[in-house]
Amino acid sequence: MDQRENVLSWDEYFMGLAHLSALRSKDPNTQVGAAIVDENHRVVSVGYNGFPKGCSDDEYPWAREGGVLDTKYAYVVHAELNAILNSKWPVSGCTLYVSLFPCNECAKAIIQAGIRRIVYESDKYADTETTVASKRMLISAGVELCRIENTIKLTVEKKANTYK
Repeated sequence: MDQRENVLSWDEYFMGLAHLSALRSKDPNTQVGAAIVDENHRVVSVGYNGFPKGCSDDEYPWAREGGVLDTKYAYVVHAELNAILNSKWPVSGCTLYVSLFPCNECAKAIIQAGIRRIVYESDKYADTETTVASKRMLISAGVELCRIENTIKLTVEKKANTYK
């Protein structure tokens, strides 16, 4: 019997898990998900952007504009950091799958945690100074950066082609 065609690659599969994790975010503007996977393709942790444990989603602002204390930026834990903090196992040597390229603050945590590879999809903030700083640090630290595009569309197309 021949193998089934149009099977998801590992990168597509785990990016799908990052997208699924993003659906847990209550942020009305940007939902980001992350998955950390070891060299044996085992999921070590997942995370999404949201407020810290014990901080009610109803008591803190989701606004993007205004004073620092009136916006989400002072309070939200990013998906990448949540995945690192949620892990019960070491993440050193692992791959991080994330739907949006990590900011400079997450880049520091990624490097310190020993993550060796980042697979990301969106790079919509590529021209911002914080993303430039993030890439500079990650590259200096030897973290491999891999961009894959349109994984949700690709996943749906592969599934549709299976049933033709």
